[in-house]
Amino acid sequence: MDGFWDTLGTVTLLILVLVGLLAGWIAGAIAGRRKALYLVLGVAGAVAAPVLLAALGLGVLAAGGIIVMILAAVVGALILLMLARLMFD
Repeated sequence: MDGFWDTLGTVTLLILVLVGLLAGWIAGAIAGRRKALYLVLGVAGAVAAPVLLAALGLGVLAAGGIIVMILAAVVGALILLMLARLMFD
């Protein structure tokens, strides 16, 4: 797992955070309330999805590069935001 953080890099982590913020901002705009919660959950989902995939041993993240990591981040953020919407709205 340490190797994953070494290869992830600061720029990639920043991109994942930005993807999560964008997804959270869109979800907050659609919901109209709890915007801060959606921002936090968007970032959490966007960062957690690639980390979980790497922990499961899926090497597709390393092979696919930044584009695959961004796609995984988008999917992770969307899943977490949909779960939050079901629970809180």
